[in-house]
Amino acid sequence: MDERIKSYDHKMTRTLDTLGEELGAIRAGRANPHVLDRITIDYYGTQTPLQQVANITVPEARIIQIQPWEPKLIKEITKAIQTSELGINPNNDGKSVRLVFPELTEERRKEIAKDVKKKGEEAKVAVRNVRREAMDGFKKLKKTGDISEDEIKDLEDDTQKLTDQYIKKIDAAVEAKVKEVMTV
Repeated sequence: MDERIKSYDHKMTRTLDTLGEELGAIRAGRANPHVLDRITIDYYGTQTPLQQVANITVPEARIIQIQPWEPKLIKEITKAIQTSELGINPNNDGKSVRLVFPELTEERRKEIAKDVKKKGEEAKVAVRNVRREAMDGFKKLKKTGDISEDEIKDLEDDTQKLTDQYIKKIDAAVEAKVKEVMTV
């Protein structure tokens, strides 16, 4: 791969990674510990990710159990989950916090699927913006005369192929998540 395209490839990879994180945080009816990835708690005055202060397990298909390494953190964890966008009320028994995921209704599944598709479209727009940025950069190179017409054409073709690859990966990720959400 041409060095001039590598930075754009890296940006597209970051877009795909971000989409993966966002899709991982969407709950699909089954308990998925990644829905807690964005939750932080106040740990001795520092905002700390939940995974760094507790053991997170999935003992059953619809339950996530959070066992803090320090029992006094249970109140902090409970409060952080209640104020998050999860929409689940945590239960605690003094030693651990349990999140019970209710069965999703068909209507809610469709809403989530629509949200997943929207995130996919946003990722595609981001990839296309990177492509446009690359094309503009190549046009500037052309104006300075540092590069031939044929080289510009090859760079543009390679960038388009790269963009198409990432669009396919985004479509595949979205399709897989929609299938997961719609599976009862």
